Amino acid sequence: MEIAVDGITTQARYYKPLVYEFFRKEFRVRPRWGDFEVDIRMEHLGEAPQLDLDNLAKALLDAIKGFVFFDDVQIARLLAERAPGERDRIHIVVRARGDGPIS
Repeated sequence: MEIAVDGITTQARYYKPLVYEFFRKEFRVRPRWGDFEVDIRMEHLGEAPQLDLDNLAKALLDAIKGFVFFDDVQIARLLAERAPGERDRIHIVVRARGDGPIS
């Protein structure tokens, strides 16, 4: 599963309801058991925003819990990074461990 959220705010709590509503309304995959890998990439134009990546990761994981996987304990690998990009964007990739992205 791969999604992108355009725009960045320094308030990580903003992302949880936004991503949660997307999954609730648009994503028709039932959660699965097993280990998962999650990659979170915050891309920014210009100077990096003052946003704690750990808070961003927690908000995003809380938002997708119950839609892709059942519980945070299923996250076997988590990568969160900040990097320059072509636009302000949060990019999230979730895959079952050993598989490609979930669709």
